[in-house]
Amino acid sequence: MTEHLLSKLTPSGRVLDRAQYEPLCFSLLDGDVLVRNERYTDPENHEYRVQIENGVPIACECPADEKYPGACKHRVAVAIRSVVVDAAVEMQTLADGGSIRASTRNETDESSCDCEHLSNGFPCWECVRTGRRGLPLQE
Repeated sequence: MTEHLLSKLTPSGRVLDRAQYEPLCFSLLDGDVLVRNERYTDPENHEYRVQIENGVPIACECPADEKYPGACKHRVAVAIRSVVVDAAVEMQTLADGGSIRASTRNETDESSCDCEHLSNGFPCWECVRTGRRGLPLQE
C-alpha cells in the first residue's frame, strides 16, 4: 500500500476541514496549481499558487503556509483532489518534453479511494466524481 499524500503534509484538523468545505477553484499554471477561494466578494485577492514537486504540493504563496506548522488549506485542498495533482504532474511532464501516458488509475478500484483519510464523513473527490459516494447532507 502506498503512503497517502496527506501524511506528507501533516495538516491540522481545522485546515483539513476547511480544505474540504471552502468553495475553492483550481487552475493549472505552468505545472503548478492556482487555488482561488470563491467565498470572498473579491476572490481575485484570495488566490495563491501552490507549487507541485514530484506530485506533492510542497509550497504555497499564502501567508498561512509560512506562518503556521503543517500545510495550509490550499496545499491540502490540492492534495485531496488527486485529479488536480495528476493534471499538474502531466503538465510538468509535457513541459519537460515528455509525453502523457494513459492513466493507470482504475476508476472503479476502491484502493484509489482517499476517503479514509478525510474527516467529518466527507468523501474524497475521486469518489464524488465517479459517483461512488455523495456529499453528506447538511441538517
